Amino acid sequence: MSDEMILVTGATGKTGRRVTRLLRERGVPVRAASRSATPSFDWTDRATWEKALRGATGMYVVHPDLGSPRAADDVAAFARRAAAAGARHAVLLSTPSDAPAEEHVLSAERALGHAGLDWTVLRVRWFFQNFSEDFLHDPVLSGEVRLPAGDGKEAFIDAEDIAEVAVAALTEPGHAGWNYELSGPRLMTFADAVAEIARATGRDLRYVPLTPEAYAQEQRAQGVPEEWVRLTVDLYEHVRSGGLASLGDGVHKALGRAPRDFSEYADTTAREGVWNI
Repeated sequence: MSDEMILVTGATGKTGRRVTRLLRERGVPVRAASRSATPSFDWTDRATWEKALRGATGMYVVHPDLGSPRAADDVAAFARRAAAAGARHAVLLSTPSDAPAEEHVLSAERALGHAGLDWTVLRVRWFFQNFSEDFLHDPVLSGEVRLPAGDGKEAFIDAEDIAEVAVAALTEPGHAGWNYELSGPRLMTFADAVAEIARATGRDLRYVPLTPEAYAQEQRAQGVPEEWVRLTVDLYEHVRSGGLASLGDGVHKALGRAPRDFSEYADTTAREGVWNI
């Protein structure tokens, strides 16, 4: 693969930095793109795209606002510029096919093929790492995870599995034209996930189900922007209503193995001390 150079957008994010690491471990040249990188890459500043794309033959595409009309337009414009610059294939991090704002997501997915790129779409679920690297970390440390998800089930997935599928799609034949539905191996409630972390850490943790109204009020009281409050309430409602209570077989199709289980993630992360207080 000596002629390959992969552009990784969102390279400082949970999946982007893992994709970057795995590609480098395989000896594949990588350009890790972010606003703080050199050259800088910013979805909101299209003047930064040309330098980031220069020499790239493949791309891992992560847009922070996928599902919005602006993001669909961004991905379409980016795909056209990438193809014109010589890129041949792209992997897009996407959302489940039955998630909210589906039409804008599908528009972004279709844009890759319309631009003439070989494409692979990764439709992913809630990351395990949200509990250790993102917005659920502080609630775990506090001892109470207070959410409006009820007893709805989700097929949480490991960001490491997502990254492995992305790297396979970027470096191996046989993945072009695939929509991979990526999930973990079992359906879990948020109460189940918190209980796994409690077991792994030996700490007294509990999940507290809230109404959407109570959750929104707590978030506003903590200074969370209204746009983020509305977005998260909608996301949790999709879990609460059972809209994500299904498993995907994408990890097995792409990698020929089962996805990692949440209990393994909880044990490994607990040993690393991430949830120590």
